[in-house]
Amino acid sequence: MAAFGAFERMMAFRYLRARRQEGFISVIAWFSLLGIALGVATLIIVMAVMNGFRAELLGRIVGLNGHVTIYSVEGGFADYEAVAARVRGARGVVSASPLVEGQVLATASGVASGAMVRGMRAADLEARPLVSANVVRGSLAGFDDGDGVAIGSRMAQKFRVSIGDQITLISPQGNATAFGTTPRMRAYRVGAIFEVGMFEYDSAYVYMPLQAAQVFFRLGAGVSGVEVIVEDPDRIGPARRAIADAAGPGVRVFDWQQANASFFGALQVERNVMFLILTLIILVAAFNIISSLIMLVKDKSRDIAILRTMGAARGSVMRIFLMAGASVGVIGTVAGFALGVAFCANIETIRQWLQSMMGWQLFPAEIYFLSRMPAKMDPVEVAYVVAMALALSFLATIYPSWRAARLDPVEALRHE
Repeated sequence: MAAFGAFERMMAFRYLRARRQEGFISVIAWFSLLGIALGVATLIIVMAVMNGFRAELLGRIVGLNGHVTIYSVEGGFADYEAVAARVRGARGVVSASPLVEGQVLATASGVASGAMVRGMRAADLEARPLVSANVVRGSLAGFDDGDGVAIGSRMAQKFRVSIGDQITLISPQGNATAFGTTPRMRAYRVGAIFEVGMFEYDSAYVYMPLQAAQVFFRLGAGVSGVEVIVEDPDRIGPARRAIADAAGPGVRVFDWQQANASFFGALQVERNVMFLILTLIILVAAFNIISSLIMLVKDKSRDIAILRTMGAARGSVMRIFLMAGASVGVIGTVAGFALGVAFCANIETIRQWLQSMMGWQLFPAEIYFLSRMPAKMDPVEVAYVVAMALALSFLATIYPSWRAARLDPVEALRHE
């Protein structure tokens, strides 16, 4: 049986190396191989980029905004310390800190733009490594003591300000005067500049000491809400219920999934649609394998008839063409896997190289939110793509191989 298997392998690979008169069949086989390789590589790359995009956005959104936010139903949140103390004792809670949040118009150097002010205590801001560990200029030292604020690197670039310069914040809630409502504004010194790598936050967020924010937004001793960090943000449901029970009545509990449901839902739909569309590339390549094998069987009908008359069984003939077709699928899948993994490992380098070659920006941060191209390969997903490509390749060989095995040698020789 070992010798017979070697004979089948020899015949299969000999048929793959077509002679000049069979060149067209060989070209179709090569295009099939290339199609499967490109399909597998593209599917791996796109899925990795989608996973990386989701993971990066989730890490930045959750890392900056907290996992759960507690708001008072009545609006003002005066007893926030008591609520925060109760929530800290809830199961799965890491920390609970007061927050003042509000929208303002920021202006400096004759440039104006909308911004989001987040008033926090220095210790709470230091506990957010996404901000505190990414301060590129200045320092958060003495954050609670003065009137300094921390702004994003893109905001600093847009306003043309640096450490020690001032930006003016204008609140939409103005001061009532005899001549009408006048905007409430105040200038703050830039004490730190951070860069978290997400365009929205680097260009529109201003971190301010908690007491300064309370004064600016006229909240007195109150805050906007209490931000809670939990141990496992992916399993936010049980933690949210425990936090709601601990916080007591008169509050609203809002988690990160509720805040970003439409955004991450759209990402999931896009990811599923891309998977289905790119799977068609592999499916088309599999149909090319069918067409090339059918043509090969028709071209080799005389050879099949001679093999049958020499004693070769139908199973042996079927295995020859199964091996010939499956080789195209296996080689294409392995090549696509290697190409996809290599591309994902160097995707940011490739992006920078393409940008320098073309002279225009690929994936601008203003549109795609991130300053770097992310790629996160899921081993289970990659294995699924490889298994699907191999399965389609093997299925594509069954009918032509069965047709070759069912060929009548007498009829085949008669028509030669």
